Amino acid sequence: MTTPRPDWAPADLSPLDSKLGIEIVDFDPDRLVATIPVRGNEQPFGLLHGGATCALAETVGSWAGALHAGPDRQVVGIELNVSYLRGATEGTVTAVCTPVRRGRTLATFRIDMTDDAGRPTASARLTTMIKPG
Repeated sequence: MTTPRPDWAPADLSPLDSKLGIEIVDFDPDRLVATIPVRGNEQPFGLLHGGATCALAETVGSWAGALHAGPDRQVVGIELNVSYLRGATEGTVTAVCTPVRRGRTLATFRIDMTDDAGRPTASARLTTMIKPG
């Protein structure tokens, strides 16, 4: 981890993130990185479940939005778009979240997800609304 969790941020991720095994491995607001294990998060055909992929994208984008907004404001997702590019059947999927635009009331992030071999598995865009705390 090159950038640690800010002191004001909650110590734990959400209960859903814990159930899915999502971990943020770098809290850099310009390149937030998180992972999810495929094992335990598969759909019936052995691929990483699309809902788990969406949860990963929502988690990294929301955290990136929260880091931008700071401790005195609240961030909520208002639009999530995900394109699935390749099925992940084992190992870990890594999500890298970068800002597209960070404004006063809206912030949009791109999330690129890859498997252990570095192959793209999904691409997402999350727009968050920033509200008073």
